[in-house]
Amino acid sequence: MSSDHGHSHPETDIACAMAHGDVPAPTQGRRLVAVFASPVALQLVHLAAHVGFDCLVVDPERDLEGARTVRTAEQAALDGRTDVVVTDHDRPELGDVLAEVLEHETRWVGVMGSPRHTAPHVAALAERGVAPEVVARVHRPIGLDIGSKSPAEIAVSTVAGLLADRNGRAGGVYTA
Repeated sequence: MSSDHGHSHPETDIACAMAHGDVPAPTQGRRLVAVFASPVALQLVHLAAHVGFDCLVVDPERDLEGARTVRTAEQAALDGRTDVVVTDHDRPELGDVLAEVLEHETRWVGVMGSPRHTAPHVAALAERGVAPEVVARVHRPIGLDIGSKSPAEIAVSTVAGLLADRNGRAGGVYTA
């Protein structure tokens, strides 16, 4: 059997070649920071690591077992390669931590939460004097709309949404 594993176009369709393991997928530079140690954060960092993200958790109070954790956004060294996902919108530190995140130029920032509920980060950031155009950088809801309920499903939705955004795609189901 030839080295192209029977594929008719490995030289011209790089995505096909990557899917079949003929060439490595480009993953350098992907960073994911999950804010707040939570069941969603644990699932998120594990799944994202499998698709090439360098993952870290920011939580001012506690470590997340099985994940690298730092206390502040400053310690996370946020930059233009970094996607930030706030995984608990009910934490009292939401405004402080998110305001600190927004002081940095990240690639993407989102807060987990149902579109049916008021976004608590908006008021929390306004109370801290964060400008409306800066607050507007925050995505909510996050991920693809797949009806996620469990932490693992939310992680799948979120990582899929981040990958779609990084690849310039809307996400969703292919149609014929």
